[in-house]
Amino acid sequence: MMAERGISVDHATVHRWVIQYAPMPLDRFNFHKFSGTAKWYVDETYVKVRGQWMYLYRAINSVGDTVEFFFREHRDLPAAKRFFQTST
Repeated sequence: MMAERGISVDHATVHRWVIQYAPMPLDRFNFHKFSGTAKWYVDETYVKVRGQWMYLYRAINSVGDTVEFFFREHRDLPAAKRFFQTST
């Protein structure tokens, strides 16, 4: 799009823009992502990702939609606490 308009932009500049501005719509999406239902439950599963076994924590609402998820290599108390801090 920039080249069509005669503007020369280096790929590093585009990468810096992505790093800077990509979190903005993600934060807005995550703010509105949680459904209106107050009931949800946590599911914990052991899955293989890129050849490595990891724990997958998921928060699922009453409709069955995934509200939040978190991958962790180890199943321990700090992982569970971090998941609950990010999902609430």
